[in-house]
Amino acid sequence: MKHLFLFLFLISTPLFAQKKPNIIVVLADDMGYSDIGLFGSEIKTPNLDALGQKGAAFTQFYNAGRCCPSRTSLLTGMYPHQAGMGLMVTTGKYDHTKPYQPYQGFLSLETPTIAEELRKNGYQTFMSGKWHVGEQQEDWPNQRGFDHYFGLISGANSYYEVLSRRQLVEDNKKYVPNEHFYMTEAISDKAISYVKSAQAQKPFFLYVAYTAPHWPLHAPVKLIDQYRETYRKGWEKLRADRFARQQKSGLLTNIHELPPIDPAIARFDTIKNPSVYIDKMATYAAMMQIMDEGIGRIMQEVKAKGEWENTMFVFLSDNGACHEILDDRSVRDLGEAGYQQSLITPVGAKGSYTTYGKEWASAGNTPFRMYKHWMHEGGISTPLIVHFPKLIKKGFRTNQVGHIMDLFPTFLDVSHSTPSKPVQGKSLLPILNQKTRAAHPFIAWEHQGNRAIREGDWKLVWDDEIKQWELYNLKKDRIEAHDLAKQMPEKRNDLLNKYTQWAQSLGVK
Repeated sequence: MKHLFLFLFLISTPLFAQKKPNIIVVLADDMGYSDIGLFGSEIKTPNLDALGQKGAAFTQFYNAGRCCPSRTSLLTGMYPHQAGMGLMVTTGKYDHTKPYQPYQGFLSLETPTIAEELRKNGYQTFMSGKWHVGEQQEDWPNQRGFDHYFGLISGANSYYEVLSRRQLVEDNKKYVPNEHFYMTEAISDKAISYVKSAQAQKPFFLYVAYTAPHWPLHAPVKLIDQYRETYRKGWEKLRADRFARQQKSGLLTNIHELPPIDPAIARFDTIKNPSVYIDKMATYAAMMQIMDEGIGRIMQEVKAKGEWENTMFVFLSDNGACHEILDDRSVRDLGEAGYQQSLITPVGAKGSYTTYGKEWASAGNTPFRMYKHWMHEGGISTPLIVHFPKLIKKGFRTNQVGHIMDLFPTFLDVSHSTPSKPVQGKSLLPILNQKTRAAHPFIAWEHQGNRAIREGDWKLVWDDEIKQWELYNLKKDRIEAHDLAKQMPEKRNDLLNKYTQWAQSLGVK
């Protein structure tokens, strides 16, 4: 009888209780809404497609419009301004002793990260990839809750080498890549090593932040060659083909037309150097495929460890497809000699330094308008995939609205952890349980003058280039083709008042 009581006591203690789930969150960089197969792409992404087919695929999920703000919201569960990242990271010296500011350019020390919260609740915490929310060492991942970290502290970098003013580190020490280095594969390899090294008796949190498919466009030539023929049809046809696949799959409800392509984009059949543009998109596709292959290798390691059923696997992008070109940036990053060399180096090879521009980005964001930076759907909409066999028994799609700051409380919910401070995000767990979640009263955005607010089906969005508020009913018009601001001034003014109050409360410019 004494032994029986001892046994019952032991199995009731946390040590013998069921282990909390592992959590893996994978963040792509500058990936368009339609750039994976499940969302309409011709690019080979079988691993991500499989996760989405067996898990939850969100069709109305939002990021914060650009790299640093989105990463901040993911890490803190707050609006970017609430954690000091209303703009982009500060690359020069800065002072931690000054009071917190919404645009200070580094992650606020007053705002806990998800790694800090989960580590306090018994998790092993790992990160592999791009940080970009604090340049000084006291703001690096190892100082913000991660047991181990490998990756790029800074923003965009060559995939083959470390450019000047960039910091590639491993556990606070400078990392020097070898001659065979390729950034995407290095991030995948280190993530796999962390899964292998994780203690079996403790859950782990792994944040994998790829730099792919962010520029510069770099990939092995053999893989680029496999995609060249695909993109000879041009961006107009590619965009139409992706939309047709989205329609056939039923991915997007209530979207029955593809809006006209950006009028600033030339017709593909009129350009003088189509081969260069074909090479750019082929390289971009190769970069996406390499990332997907890395994700597949991480998945296999989790399965080999016997942890697949008890692992939540999350995938998303930090913003929509990128329209940027690099004329000035190339000189600054490479120096004049490096820039001149890049002009004669084949696209994708070491020493090249280019983007694919708004031409292909318009296809990447199919069916939406605009790009990274903007608060139109093309800038802030991202695929979100959540795979968790223990919770999600059969794959499904949802059009319930979510925001990147909602991931933080979701991770706390599934790990039965309590936040040390209140967060702005709302857990997605009810949606994963296929229930209707109480929605945010509204969601708002601001970055570099572009701004928006969404309340229910209504969205008010400001384009800082044309200096005008636009009003859309997203249930009927998610492609933002029919501006109702003049027809419905009361609705416009109501949303504008709510946006103004939100902005004032957060110190938003």
